[in-house]
Amino acid sequence: MRSLLIVEDDPLVRKTLASQLAKKGFDIAVAETGEDGVRAFAEKSPDLVLLDVRLPDIDGLEVLRRIRERDRRAAILVMTAFDDMKTTVEAIKLGAFEYLVKPLNATELDLAIEKAFQVRALEEKVSHLVEERTKEYTIDNIIGRSAPMRGVFKIIGSVANTRTNVLIQGESGTGKELVAKAIHYHSPHRDEPFIVINCSAIQDTLLESELLGHVKGAFTDAVSETKGKFEIAGKGTLFLDEIGDVSANLQSKLLRVIESRDFMKVGGERVLKTEARIIAATNQNLKALIEKGRFREDLYYRLKVVEISLPALRERREDIPDLVAYLLEKIDRELRRNVRKVPPEVMKALTEMPWRGNVRELENALTRAVILAKGDVVLKENLPLEPDERRAFPDDLVSLEEVEKKYVQHVLNAVKGSKTRASQVLGISRPTLDKKIREYGLEVGD
Repeated sequence: MRSLLIVEDDPLVRKTLASQLAKKGFDIAVAETGEDGVRAFAEKSPDLVLLDVRLPDIDGLEVLRRIRERDRRAAILVMTAFDDMKTTVEAIKLGAFEYLVKPLNATELDLAIEKAFQVRALEEKVSHLVEERTKEYTIDNIIGRSAPMRGVFKIIGSVANTRTNVLIQGESGTGKELVAKAIHYHSPHRDEPFIVINCSAIQDTLLESELLGHVKGAFTDAVSETKGKFEIAGKGTLFLDEIGDVSANLQSKLLRVIESRDFMKVGGERVLKTEARIIAATNQNLKALIEKGRFREDLYYRLKVVEISLPALRERREDIPDLVAYLLEKIDRELRRNVRKVPPEVMKALTEMPWRGNVRELENALTRAVILAKGDVVLKENLPLEPDERRAFPDDLVSLEEVEKKYVQHVLNAVKGSKTRASQVLGISRPTLDKKIREYGLEVGD
């Protein structure tokens, strides 16, 4: 008979679970505190543990840690009513088999238990186990408790302690760089550099030098030897954003570096080694690019050892209220405002918007609302919820350049000359904003 330990402080939940699972043929043991749970595991060596996170003495993550120290193969299902990224990632990092959110769904619980036993059976057939190191680190800027985001958090927890290459795919504004940072800063090499390269923002002729470095005299402007990002990253992470925009020539060179883990600087002869983990990201469909002959299939598979698909904001609308609260706090802090209140009808409208620009568009919309707010309430009229095409254009017919010039100046005035906030509101980079200020002769303010 398969044995199961339930560690749960709520007597009703504990009794209900014990009764339901006993009927399915499990030999049940129960514990209502964390310390009792650790002792019960040591005494009974159950095949599976159902572990609550919130316990009256020590928390479930500490229980999980102690049990895994005793038995690295212990199958543990973590359950909690408090669904957050930090707990999910930490539980998976510490070795939890699955993370279940209360109230438990009976079907999901049964499937998780059965899958755990299947995996346990497979593990017993292999001759060796890979030990995983854990390291605490907290980040709080990826918000989401929806099922798609819980899946993302689990993958982050699983891949963080490895050196595996990761491919992150998702629409613009979904937070691909945030996920890459989460993987890096949960890894054992979090103190090593996290290097970002936007492949679409650098000319192809310069991108190779950026990645590999160059020696003095390698080309006209190479007045001194320069380290490339692979060398600078060390044992850290190299984040290649917009990987779909890399040319065919550079794709082949990148593939060689990934396969051999070594490279030479542009114009150089000395072979250098790299230990950097590569995390690539794109908002394009790489499979479609492969079919069109614009992206190498072998490079694609080298990059996507683990793949993370980020959901669009419209696919996780239940996360919008939490995102609104987080973003308003962030915007208030940066603009030194105190706009925190969101009326129910405004929140409803926010959750029903399509948000084609995803979280970035939501942040820009909220920034605009905070800037225009007269008090501490987000007003519906200050949000771009129901655009009126008649008001979207000036009465006089003017050039697109004139419209852009006036709007950029309007934003600069609204943010009191803050180029950082202006570039965020406009959805453009700081260098692009500086260029427009110079071209249009705009006033930035004091």
